[in-house]
This record gives sequence, structure tokens and C-alpha cells, in this order.
Amino acid sequence: MWQADGWGSHARIGVLAPHNDVVPEGEFWAMAPPGVSVHAARVPLGWRGTTEPALIGSEAVRAFAEPPHLDAAAELLAAAPLNVITYAFTSSSYVLGAHGDTALKNRLEKQTRGIPLLITCLSAGLALRTLAVRRVALIHPPWFPAELDQLGAEYFRSHGFDVVYAAAVGLSISQLDVQPAPVYDWVKAHVPAAAEAVFLGGNGFRVIGTIQALEEALGRPVLTANQVLLWHALRSARVPVPVVNYGQIFSRELPE
Repeated sequence: MWQADGWGSHARIGVLAPHNDVVPEGEFWAMAPPGVSVHAARVPLGWRGTTEPALIGSEAVRAFAEPPHLDAAAELLAAAPLNVITYAFTSSSYVLGAHGDTALKNRLEKQTRGIPLLITCLSAGLALRTLAVRRVALIHPPWFPAELDQLGAEYFRSHGFDVVYAAAVGLSISQLDVQPAPVYDWVKAHVPAAAEAVFLGGNGFRVIGTIQALEEALGRPVLTANQVLLWHALRSARVPVPVVNYGQIFSRELPE
């Protein structure tokens, strides 16, 4: 008799995202099973450059992760009855490094009133270990400079993974130009045979629509920034409803 009303009867998931990025919450809503709702808070990102659009710089990335705006957004988001809050910004993991990620998580959880906070690259590492992957290829959005590609490789190596490839896709730098077909073609053509899995980093990188097709074409797991965050969030909230067509990681439970 009653119609769906958008209330997260299984789980309510918070998303901390840059003020100009609609991809994280859009991809969460696309993948989320019935009974899961998504609630985003915006954080200012001072991304400026001499060209438009510009490559994202490490200074803007580092500033995004600093107080006070991020901490205030986390505190406000935690005022809602959420089960878990996710931090949708791959770049800061790369710039801050593994220890910086842990420090950021601990700092923000002081603002979230006991609500667990998940960070993209920590969730990606957990997903790779769950899939028993050691050798990974990193594919980034076209607005990532070579510096971030290298920092990403160093980040995952510091967590014990063998990064066999790390590069941004050679496509238009504009987020509006990112389409599934060219992303699929580029990734399929560039992932080396040595990679046991692929991680498409960058929460603003619109890629979840390619996951199933890439897994079928490559015969390997394909992970993306927002996918691993949602997987970790659903498992943390003990959501019993399955997610299909968005990667084999959703068939896996959290490791003991």
C-alpha cells in the first residue's frame, strides 16, 4: 500500500564531497540498493589554474583536507541519523600518504559523534586485500597531473601492493566530457597483463557504468573510488540487500 519515500530503512549513508562535484552522490544513488539513502555535505575546494579546465594541484588537495571547512561539514552531517559517513576525495590520500589518511580519519571521527568515517583509499586497500590482489593498475581521471599518478603509486605501495601501472586516461580534461565508451576503450587498451585488478581512482571520475563491461573484457576485478566506498559503507552498516552489475567486490564480505 505504501510507496517508497526515500527513507533509508536499511541504512543512511553520508558523503563528504567537494562543493563542485556531483559524481560521488550520483554514483552512490545509482548503485545503492532499495532501502539505502544517500546524504551529501559540500566542502569548499579551492581549485584554480591558469587554464580552464585546470589540472588539480597538490596545494588545493592538501587545503581541502585541512580544518576548518571539512571538520565543520563532518560535524553538521553527523547531526543527521546516519549509519556511516564517507569521505569522497581520492586525491588527499595520495598527497597526505598512508599515515596522513589515518590521522585524517581520527580527526574527523572526533566530529562525527560516534558515526564511523570511511576514507576512499583505505576502503580501496581493504577491497584489494579482500579480493586477494597484490598487483594493481591505477587509472586516474584526465585532470590528475603526473605528480598525483606517482603519489598514488607510492600510496598503494606503502600499503604493500605492487603497482604495475599508474596513469591518467588520455581523454578530454573536462568532467562534462567523461563518457563510459571512451573510458572503457582507453582502460581496456592500457591495463597491462601483469595487473591482477584495476583501481579507477578519483571520486569525481564518472566510471561506475563501465565496471561490469570492463570486468567481462579484462577477466579481472575492477574497482572504482565510489564503488569501494559504498561497498565498505554497506558492509559496515550490515545492509542485507545485494548490489548487482557494479563489480564482483559486492559479492564479498569484509575480512575477519
